[in-house]
Amino acid sequence: MAVITLVDRIDALLPQTQCGQCSHAGCRPYAEALAEGRDPINRCPPGGEDGVRALAALLNQPVIPFDPTGPQPKPRALAVIREDSCIGCTLCIQACPVDAIVGAAKQMHTVIADECTGCELCLAPCPVDCIDLVPVADPDDGKRERVMARAALARKRYDARQARKARDAADKAKRLAERAAVPASPAPAAAQAAIAAPAAGPVDKNELIRKAMERAKQQAPVAATASSDKMAVIRAAMERAAAMKAAQQEADKDKE
Repeated sequence: MAVITLVDRIDALLPQTQCGQCSHAGCRPYAEALAEGRDPINRCPPGGEDGVRALAALLNQPVIPFDPTGPQPKPRALAVIREDSCIGCTLCIQACPVDAIVGAAKQMHTVIADECTGCELCLAPCPVDCIDLVPVADPDDGKRERVMARAALARKRYDARQARKARDAADKAKRLAERAAVPASPAPAAAQAAIAAPAAGPVDKNELIRKAMERAKQQAPVAATASSDKMAVIRAAMERAAAMKAAQQEADKDKE
């Protein structure tokens, strides 16, 4: 049977928004700090005053008000993306701790309202400021039983996200290790010969052009008298031009 630690019991009382308003990286680190007596119990605004009372009862501490210089409890608000302004940067998707935002690179994003915890972590990364917070109108939204019901779902989604990120990191590390272990394949013989062969200089290029012109002359001799065979002269000139162009292309290809 699994042992339920004090950290587990404290964490079970927190709203699982992973918002960081307690100055920790998530609900679990705050629970660890509370279990070790390093932090007061009034650092979780999403949990509200009911959350402070629940923590006080568990830890046998007096109920204390929220620090007036720190974040204060407020009605929950849901993130809403103005989709016509979204540029598809995916930064909000990466910031959401419970995968409540869906979309793809350079495609419109949207928030799954039923999954949004109102952590506000998606606001700061948005480069075009296209995310609004819309307060929840239900007056019973902040009741303790509602908060705990949402916390159970949020914890599952957060744990699933963390597990997925760990798998992705492990897969990436494995691919990199496999790539590093594979020796570089030797270059084909033709490529090695091309590398070993000296680059063709201007003399070789001119020689190719000269030979091409000679072939053109042999295949299409120009009539001695232009007036008597004007079409033959034009045709031969066109063939010479085509031959020179082909030779030029061949020389440029050899140079590359």
